[in-house]
Amino acid sequence: MDKSYILSLLLLLPIAGSMLVLMLPKENLRLTRITGLVISLVIFVVSLFTYFNFNAESVNFQFAEKYEWVKGLGIYYHVGLDGMSLLLVLLTTFMTPLALLSTWSSIDVKVKEFTFFMLMLEAGMLGVFMSLDLFLFYIFWEAMLIPMYFIIGIWGGKNRIYASVKFFIYTMAGSLVMLVAIIWLANSGTAFTTDLIELYKQGPAIDPSKQNLLFAAFALSFAIKVPLFPLHTWLPDAHVEAPTAGSVILAGVLLKMGTYGLIRFNLPLFPDAVKVFAPYITTLAVIGIIYGALVAMVQKDMKKLVAYSSVSHLGFVVLGIFGLTIESMQGAIIQMVNHGLSTGALFLLVGYIYERTHTREIADYGGIAKIVPVYATILLIVSLSSIGVPGLNGFVGEFLILVGSFKSPLLVSPYFSIIAASGVIFAAVYLLWMYQRVCLETVKNEKMNSLTDLNTRELITLAPLLLFIVWIGIYPSTFLRLSEAFSSNIVNTVMNALAK
Repeated sequence: MDKSYILSLLLLLPIAGSMLVLMLPKENLRLTRITGLVISLVIFVVSLFTYFNFNAESVNFQFAEKYEWVKGLGIYYHVGLDGMSLLLVLLTTFMTPLALLSTWSSIDVKVKEFTFFMLMLEAGMLGVFMSLDLFLFYIFWEAMLIPMYFIIGIWGGKNRIYASVKFFIYTMAGSLVMLVAIIWLANSGTAFTTDLIELYKQGPAIDPSKQNLLFAAFALSFAIKVPLFPLHTWLPDAHVEAPTAGSVILAGVLLKMGTYGLIRFNLPLFPDAVKVFAPYITTLAVIGIIYGALVAMVQKDMKKLVAYSSVSHLGFVVLGIFGLTIESMQGAIIQMVNHGLSTGALFLLVGYIYERTHTREIADYGGIAKIVPVYATILLIVSLSSIGVPGLNGFVGEFLILVGSFKSPLLVSPYFSIIAASGVIFAAVYLLWMYQRVCLETVKNEKMNSLTDLNTRELITLAPLLLFIVWIGIYPSTFLRLSEAFSSNIVNTVMNALAK
């Protein structure tokens, strides 16, 4: 396979596949499902080529392609991967087939359209992580909104219209501010350009007062997508109303686009502004860690509980990003992957039990571990990984973030990490309490006695997630080595710019 065009192939495959799905006979649901799954698996296999051919010691973008797109305006089709974006591309291609497979018993109307939107969503997410031109990035950033809007709005719950519109408006509002900042930034040099490599050279030279405005505009858009407290209110609604596959992709991949943007654009482009904003952003991150966990504790709906846990977990990622040490940056990047795996698995498990009982109310369950022991065992493992128990993936990311942030040169106080560490305790409270009420108490509803355990398809969907939950927990260097050179480079770049 030619390295020169691998990224374009990754972008074209889901788009071409989605067009193929539209040509299939509408009444043949099985053919549509199999076709969508096969296409997504082919995309995953192709993405593995980038993993096996990636030079982890290089800080340069690899598999790069650059062609002039808008002649005379400095706008290019420019794509490439570094250690951070490689991990997120692999996460995207890994989660998409699992999400599609999870819908085989839950999505039975407009299956062709659903599969089309899922593949188009995958193309948009991949484009965001690959783009090295701000104009191209913005196109994919906005294009990604449309499939998710329809996935929530058509296949979601009873309040799906409200949730999908709220999701769209929140994200679009932040995106428009970012568009203004992109145009301003592209005009900041001697010639108009949106090429990110060129802007990396120009951005740090911008007047600090202008850097502050540009930083705020980019950060607002990304903070909404994270979502960072207090811009998080769209997330619980979107998660609760989205179908299971939508929640898996939303938590597993889409939320990472916000933290990815903070690292890719805010840190290297506006280093002077980083010093100004870091104390405030880390304060909001710590508040989000505690707030998200406390609100999760009082939820009656399992899906809403998992949704609020994302606010808390992504707060750790933001704290690690602005800790600006190699350890905290490494922790933030691996925690993006960890959150995608663990929370994606939690949403799958909530979805599977909902399909059987048609309720997500914690109070309706109790004692189901005796009835569905395999389900209960997997739910316990995934909950422990989300808590951050040593030996599972969540511990690795949170440990690196807390250690790195404690010695951060920019945090208001090292006590921020101590306060943030309480989020781990709170996570144990809300997840283990949920597990106790759902699985270990006496059965409260006689209908629960007729529950069936996980079937083969559901086990096949969960098995890869469990594999990586344990793999990263036991041997994290498999993945940390991919981003080590990137993390070191980005931290040194920002700190050297601040030292001038």
